[in-house]
Amino acid sequence: MGMSEQDFQAMQAPRYTGLPTFMRTPYRQSAEGLDIALVGVPYDGGVTNRPGARHGPREIRNQSSMIRTINQATGTCPYELCSIADVGDAVVERPFQLEQAHEQIQAYYEKLAETGAVPLSAGGDHSITLPILRVLGRKQPVGLIQIDAHCDTGDDYLGSRFHHGSPFSRAVEEGVLDPERCVQIGIRGGINGRDQWAFSYEHGMRVIQMHEAHAMGLEAVIAEARRVVGNGPTYFTFDIDGIDPAYAPGTGTPEIGGFTALEAQLLVRGMSGVNLIGADVVEVAPPFDPSGITALTGATVMFELLCILAEAVAARRA
Repeated sequence: MGMSEQDFQAMQAPRYTGLPTFMRTPYRQSAEGLDIALVGVPYDGGVTNRPGARHGPREIRNQSSMIRTINQATGTCPYELCSIADVGDAVVERPFQLEQAHEQIQAYYEKLAETGAVPLSAGGDHSITLPILRVLGRKQPVGLIQIDAHCDTGDDYLGSRFHHGSPFSRAVEEGVLDPERCVQIGIRGGINGRDQWAFSYEHGMRVIQMHEAHAMGLEAVIAEARRVVGNGPTYFTFDIDGIDPAYAPGTGTPEIGGFTALEAQLLVRGMSGVNLIGADVVEVAPPFDPSGITALTGATVMFELLCILAEAVAARRA
């Protein structure tokens, strides 16, 4: 079920050659026949402060030319386990109407779901995860592993209940996300109200604030996350602001005191064996980081997610 020899060899050509696709995978206009579809979602109409994540997919593709085919730390080669390709972008034709934009993203993922391919997406702001969950959690509410500086379980802000600070409260209300199988890791920074993330606590989500994660240690955080999500279908969402802005400054809402890039990699690797049905990396905003380091970090996290996602797909097939 892996990649063709021709495609695999093309990925090992000099990295400055060829068209930039995610991880230099082949480009396919359709996800038919794929195990895993790599998707860009260039939409940031849900941002509350610094826009720019609409440029994330393009720059992540560009920086992902640095990614090789085998995970040296784990030995996993996702391309040996699964057929994988870049299927382009979920293009929003009406970006100025947020709820209509979410409907268009949802329609894209509904068509994708019909092919049976598992999505690994690059945002875009965190509001894009809501329309994806509407599709993946339609038959059965899913669990969630969330690496983030913010719980994103807010409510009304500036007259809208839909924005990048509220996708998971809306997903729970819509019945596509099981709050008791949600773990939110790395939460930190100042808040304007003591009850800002009350929704998470009131609905039984497991919130591991950054200071608690630091005190627990990574192994305990990983064990707790695995306990919370259990064996059921689980989505993995990675907000790049979960990583300290020293490593990823190009994001909409940076908060110091976050995970190092290495800790982020170890967290993702630690979720190997979880029953993953999809994943995303969001909030990479290239205009705030002309060095490209944030996009490179996002691309590298995306590869780590691809490795554990490919393992999950292969395990279900077996």
